[in-house]
Amino acid sequence: MKTVTDRFLSYAKIDTQSDESSQSCPSSEKQWDLARKLVEELQEIGLQEITIDDHAYIMATLPSNIEKKVPVIGFISHMDTSPDMSGKNVKPQIIKNYNGEDIELNKELNMVLSPKDFPELLFYKGQDIITADGTTLLGADDKAGIAEIMTAMDYLIKNPEIKHGKIRVGFTVDEEIGRGADKFDVKKFGADVAYTLDGGQIGELEYENFNAALATVKIQGRNVHPGTAKNQMINAILLGIEFNAMLPVDQRPEYTKDYEGFFHLIDYNGQVEHTTFRYIIRDHDLEKFNDKKKLIKDCAEFMNLKYGSGRVTIDLVDQYFNMREKVEPVKYIVDIAEEAMYAVGVKPIKKPIRGGTDGSKLSYMGLPCPNIFAGGHNFHGKYEFVPIQSMEKSVEVIVKIAELFALSDL
Repeated sequence: MKTVTDRFLSYAKIDTQSDESSQSCPSSEKQWDLARKLVEELQEIGLQEITIDDHAYIMATLPSNIEKKVPVIGFISHMDTSPDMSGKNVKPQIIKNYNGEDIELNKELNMVLSPKDFPELLFYKGQDIITADGTTLLGADDKAGIAEIMTAMDYLIKNPEIKHGKIRVGFTVDEEIGRGADKFDVKKFGADVAYTLDGGQIGELEYENFNAALATVKIQGRNVHPGTAKNQMINAILLGIEFNAMLPVDQRPEYTKDYEGFFHLIDYNGQVEHTTFRYIIRDHDLEKFNDKKKLIKDCAEFMNLKYGSGRVTIDLVDQYFNMREKVEPVKYIVDIAEEAMYAVGVKPIKKPIRGGTDGSKLSYMGLPCPNIFAGGHNFHGKYEFVPIQSMEKSVEVIVKIAELFALSDL
């Protein structure tokens, strides 16, 4: 039986970086390379009802081995890696029995992964840690999750004495660019509830995430030769700076944590004549989220009163919502995951996600879907790492969840 490490290392070497500038699905053809490999492995393991659709979404079934009817559960992870950092030519390296000191990622670049910068490394002293070589991300987000699901299914098939109900497996594309659930066929998947394996450090159990919106602000200026500009020029760049100054400084991401929401300026492209900039707006609380959207609209209205009607326009689009509203009515799925973690010696860390996952959209599509740790840290960058023991524990948690569902009276 392949280990979870074997599987992860093989997946990490396949470039699956998604492309937010592409409108195709998957957004990058290279995601098909991993998709085809996973279909072959699912067949080798012995899963049934294996399908891959025109958009590379994969589904498969592990049939029930009990007579009792229990909820059908799903386990879901995504194949793509972030556009923020190259996923090409990933060279994973294993640091055995980590000693708590700096880890040399790349000698030529004089690059180290240091507990001075990332103190959470010390949680894993004495364990085995996988990193990349300092020139790419590693891809534990979310290839660790895929490896864990595959390994758990393989284990359940090879150990039929472990009783479980029907299990569905799903692998998605383009999660990193916010499209992972867009073409996911919930009805075809056929699960009553599911879990995404897309969390960070060992123990994470999440069923709350941000409400999210994207605001595109466009400012129309008036460009006049500066030599004759008095009382005529309207500098769109300066209006943009003024607009940004109207938003509360303490509600920027660099000053917030836990349940605190924010306005995050992610793009600014301006000339005197015309300036466009974009904000992402986030809050766990729906009322506060709506207040933030109202505030940014009020700022535009004020600017238009000051500088003339239509000077500032806003395109405001909701992106996703807090899954808590959809998960709480079936809170038992969180309780079972928590019980499973305790049963395998993992202390659950229940906290809100300061972001979103496929699970948030899937929950609103009718598939309640909290998020479980995959084990990695420092996602989307060259300092990413994942402890092997965390991945192994994730496999144990998946198996235990399947057991607990079979024992339940749900």
